[in-house]
Amino acid sequence: MTASKKDLLSLFELSPEEISSIINEAREIKENRFTNSPEAFKDRTGVMIFEKPSLRTRITFETAINELGGHPINLSSNMIGMGKRESVEDIARNLERWVHLIIARTYSHETVEQLAKFSKIPVINALTDTFHPCQALAFALTVHERLHSKTKINVVFIGDGNNVCNSIMILCAKLGYNFTAVCPKKYSPNHNIFNRCCEIGKNTGSRINVSHEIFSAVKNADILYTDVWTSMGQEKEMERRKTDFKQFQINKKVLENAPSDILVSHCLPAHRGEEITSEILDSNISVAFDEAENRLHAQKAIIVHLFS
Repeated sequence: MTASKKDLLSLFELSPEEISSIINEAREIKENRFTNSPEAFKDRTGVMIFEKPSLRTRITFETAINELGGHPINLSSNMIGMGKRESVEDIARNLERWVHLIIARTYSHETVEQLAKFSKIPVINALTDTFHPCQALAFALTVHERLHSKTKINVVFIGDGNNVCNSIMILCAKLGYNFTAVCPKKYSPNHNIFNRCCEIGKNTGSRINVSHEIFSAVKNADILYTDVWTSMGQEKEMERRKTDFKQFQINKKVLENAPSDILVSHCLPAHRGEEITSEILDSNISVAFDEAENRLHAQKAIIVHLFS
């Protein structure tokens, strides 16, 4: 691998300064989208390999590459049989000779790690079962837009301790935000990831917590975040999860216990009436669709960062 090669596999690999730089770059890109787009990816090609379905991730990455002057290629997992028809190692070594960037949305996080290990070109994790760094950076841009005047930001994630929860927890630890995951006990965030975030927080002033009491957890929150209770690949657990999480819905009753200026977000797609009610998702306190828009700008900034 070349000395200058950079990847985005999780936010653990980025320093607080790098995260802040990406957010600032995303702000400038958003402001100047139609007047002065960066040319960091001009005349380059990015290949997208998706094992999981996608709306926001695919459209925003294709648009980002196009608007940065490059050319996107979409490859379904069925087309290449990654890890079955051909090893991940060999796919990485082929792609590095043809294209300039790999964007991978996979089940196993090990797959994107292997793609990065065996290719000389940058790899972006567009979602794995463990991390979703692009979503967290879009969230960071949204938080900056709406809460930049606050000296300390309190983020409360309500739901499963999943990939989105992990990445937002890391983001908060790196940026000095307080973070609380609110969930049933058996759905708490990964113990090792949680402990790493706690250690990071000692240097940034971030307090990382897990709670199982939704009403007390939201009392001092600035923004509530949620995700589906059943992620892709967990469909057989759906009915059990609906039962386990039924007291962890963001609804009007929960918001009655939160500050009056609370904001709410969701990574989408939403299962309306499960983890969040339509009344809240469609309300003026919801920034979920602002965050969805910010996926485009954050991902442009990620590409600029990797090729700068």
